[in-house]
Amino acid sequence: MQSHAVNPKNTGNLLMRALIFTLIISSMNANMFNIVLPTISRQFELSSSQVSWIITSYMIVYAVGAVTFGKLTEKYRLKDLLTFGLLLFVLGSIAGLAATEYWMIIAGRVVQAAGASVIPAMAMIVPVRYFSPDKRGRALGMSAIGIALGTAMGPIVAGFVISAWSWRILFVIPLLSLLTLPVYRKYLDDEQGDADPIDWLGGALLAGTVTAILLALTNTSLWLGLSALFMLILFVLRIRFAAAPFISPDIFRNKQYSVILVITFFITGISFSSPYLIPQLLALVNGLPPAYIGIVMLPAAIVTTFLGRKGGKLADEKGNPRLVYTASALLVIGFLCLSVVAGRHAVLVSLSLIFCVLGQSFMQIAMSNTVSRTLSHEQTGVGMGLFSMLTFISAASSTAVLGKVLDSGAPAAALNPIADNHASMVYSNIFAVLAVLVIVVIAVYSVQFGRRGKKAADHLTNGL
Repeated sequence: MQSHAVNPKNTGNLLMRALIFTLIISSMNANMFNIVLPTISRQFELSSSQVSWIITSYMIVYAVGAVTFGKLTEKYRLKDLLTFGLLLFVLGSIAGLAATEYWMIIAGRVVQAAGASVIPAMAMIVPVRYFSPDKRGRALGMSAIGIALGTAMGPIVAGFVISAWSWRILFVIPLLSLLTLPVYRKYLDDEQGDADPIDWLGGALLAGTVTAILLALTNTSLWLGLSALFMLILFVLRIRFAAAPFISPDIFRNKQYSVILVITFFITGISFSSPYLIPQLLALVNGLPPAYIGIVMLPAAIVTTFLGRKGGKLADEKGNPRLVYTASALLVIGFLCLSVVAGRHAVLVSLSLIFCVLGQSFMQIAMSNTVSRTLSHEQTGVGMGLFSMLTFISAASSTAVLGKVLDSGAPAAALNPIADNHASMVYSNIFAVLAVLVIVVIAVYSVQFGRRGKKAADHLTNGL
């Protein structure tokens, strides 16, 4: 088996540059269609629930694909999986560009998601495989830069594209991902695992569980929730008794890994709430059009771009707990500021958002880095795939809960005594609650990874 140690010293850096570009394109593609849903709805005479399948279908396939590709890295070469995924990504984009019926758009988005879901596996495995533990934080910081830029640029690009051309042009942007394929083919190594058969029945049960969970969240369906629970039970039984399970139960016996997954689920849902809430606040309360909303959110992405690697460096030099506490402080400050300025001038919202987005980025780096250090080399693919899938489910869960809170209407009283704008009171209260939740979750993290966890973190750092 070939090790990353035989690669040239600059191989990791070259791959990370290509990865940043790929993540920008992928992140843009994931969120820029949110802006054009009303336009597509009018063109094809669709209801809100019908047109939302452009997002829902992508979300389901992407979440399932992330853990599937993570599993496949245990058997196949990463460069081959990446080639297949990017070509599928482009094929779906071409299908969407040529679509003349609504079902063809959905089909294009599904194929896009199936291909793009290889990118989370790559974004996690490349830093683990090509960087030593003491430099891995910096690499993960570079990945966070790509995600932040793509997330910020998506609404801006979508707003200008639909103003100047057609929403169909959005399907052209993913074609740019092919520019990175020669780099991956040349510099990714030929490492692959053994030829053990893959438990496709276990994989199907996991896919069904994830699909039912996401559909239950988006449709608020009790029956789908019960279906998800039933399939989860079957999946657990399958991995316990199958000869070669899709996911080995041993990975969950790793206490550090299991605990950090639970913490990640909650902190991800909290930290990813601002990208969902801010566009609605600016549109419904401040009355801004889509292109201007993107501009308001841009400074946070720019700051995160410049400081993203600083977060990774802090994790490498001072340890992951230090970065987690720094990220938590940024999130609490950002949420409290947003609780005060919600409904006021967009510039104040933009400045407050900087703390949230930077804190979100730092938290993602810290959680990814912590998880990677709890896994053995053989568990990296499926372990990081599960991590990616869980963060996706967490973000979807957060969106569903926050959507219900917003639908409930204006609250009777403001939790923040400084907030005085009745129209934005529900947003102000949400941000105040989020600040408190960050403190609660990080208190739990401190118990596990604080005094007692410092020794465990040092052991993980030195032992891998």
